[in-house]
Amino acid sequence: MSITIKQYTSESRDIWNGFNKNSKNGIFMFDRNFMEYHSDRFMDNSLLFFNDGKLIALLPASLHGKELRSHGGLTYGGFIVNSEMKQHYMLDCFSYMKEYMKENNISNFIYTSIPHIYHKQPAEEDLYALYASNAGIYKIEPSTTIFLSNPGKIQKGRKAQANRAKREGVVIEPSDDFDTFIKLENTVLSERHGTKAVHNATELNLLNLRFPENIKLFGSFYKGEMIAAALLFIYETVVHTQYLAANEKAREIGGLDLLIRTIIEKYSSSKEYFDFGISTEDNGQYLNKGLIAQKEGFGGRTVCYVTWRLSID
Repeated sequence: MSITIKQYTSESRDIWNGFNKNSKNGIFMFDRNFMEYHSDRFMDNSLLFFNDGKLIALLPASLHGKELRSHGGLTYGGFIVNSEMKQHYMLDCFSYMKEYMKENNISNFIYTSIPHIYHKQPAEEDLYALYASNAGIYKIEPSTTIFLSNPGKIQKGRKAQANRAKREGVVIEPSDDFDTFIKLENTVLSERHGTKAVHNATELNLLNLRFPENIKLFGSFYKGEMIAAALLFIYETVVHTQYLAANEKAREIGGLDLLIRTIIEKYSSSKEYFDFGISTEDNGQYLNKGLIAQKEGFGGRTVCYVTWRLSID
């Protein structure tokens, strides 16, 4: 193969978005209308790979000094490919990418592969190419995932709390009140982790307007007050809880339990997986046992988010 690599520019927006939409592992987060909402925070260095003038792969990436990351502003990245991608083509893509890195004085590539549950067709050609390129594991983060057609057993305590919420009159409804949600989320994150949400209410409103079918907010309401909420990122095969928040009242009367059970039931017939996300800190070194136990209580088990480091000598 004779591969040409081009750095993404705004002129490539339509061809990028079209390829991503029709790929076997692309997701709405790789649409440029999503990627660029926070473009001021990252130096985009996304790449397009052409073979004899035909686009064969995309690589969302950002530049951080002499380090390339896929992508600094996204949960994961990695090569986006269509059904024509074959293993030996991917090996060639990596060979040319390493030459690109040398030519541009890039010494390391931090590569977070797209978890297989998000694939529409098998698309792990990049994993073998990473191994063949002597890349090493940088971090592994366990995400708790429910296989919706064959879920794990829900713990009695989770069921009991959800039933209590029903008795207390808790109502689960879709919502567009991102301001109230972010206040709730940031209160919880501040109290428990000393941090705050990556997104603010303005950004969530913008992204929801751009991707109304992919970003949805559900709230748990008690006497008209939002006491718990889930911000969902909805993909072709997966429902992912981007944020979960619950105040003290919700934890007391099971508001979050009822919310999660309701969402799982809603999507159980249309999606393959319900993905809670990771429960680790410090690049996967610290496991929050209480957090992951809560997620596993709904029948979830581990799917790994894997990040690699490829170094150029």
